[in-house]
Amino acid sequence: GIFNLILGGTIAILIAGRIHLDNKDTGSFFCCGFFSNLAAIGGLICFLFLGEEGYKLVPLYTLFIRIVNYAIGFSVAKYYSIKDKQKNQNVFNLKAILKDSFILVGLASIIIGLSLNASGLIRPAIYATIIFLFIPTSTILLLISIGLSMKFNKARQYLKESILIAGIKFLIVPVVMVSIGFLLGYHQINDGMPLKVILILSSAPVAFHSLIPPSQYGLNLDLANSCWAFTTFGLILLIPILLFLISLI
Repeated sequence: GIFNLILGGTIAILIAGRIHLDNKDTGSFFCCGFFSNLAAIGGLICFLFLGEEGYKLVPLYTLFIRIVNYAIGFSVAKYYSIKDKQKNQNVFNLKAILKDSFILVGLASIIIGLSLNASGLIRPAIYATIIFLFIPTSTILLLISIGLSMKFNKARQYLKESILIAGIKFLIVPVVMVSIGFLLGYHQINDGMPLKVILILSSAPVAFHSLIPPSQYGLNLDLANSCWAFTTFGLILLIPILLFLISLI
């Protein structure tokens, strides 16, 4: 799963260079190539197509994804947001990135959570209520903030970038990931179940998370919005193809 994200992000950066995107556009383009909706949409499709047996493999594929999202995804996005201010510096400015409160809070929260989980401490009963209230509320507020900044009328302006991201998400990354899985012999395990899961998850569309760094760091949010919407609606065409390919494994 981690390689899935890194592969998509790396290809996005390479393509951005070939089509001569500026730094802010490249940062947004990277986010769309890097962040994939593995758990929500990918997991749902796994459950619908493969049942509980396939869904059980999703956590293995998405292991450590949250850490990588902040450590790599947000950091690279931050890098492109400050790159114009450091034109004479070719070195990745790790110090400036690590000062970013969004990255620090995200990583610190994950580390604290893992530490508490490993400590064996019993979670207070009230914590379940806090989570029940906090998660939906924070999600709604985030959706509202992103929604207010969305300009769907500009989607046509970034059609080329959207098609390229769709090519990364729905073609290049799945081909590479499935090929690796095949070479590892996953098609011979449990009627090819691991390979089927890899096919579905590696074909996941642009994640909602891809909209957060552009909004947070002043990158091209319109480009990110367009790619997110294009690949999300592209599932209408992708799902029948996935179903057919799964039947061949």
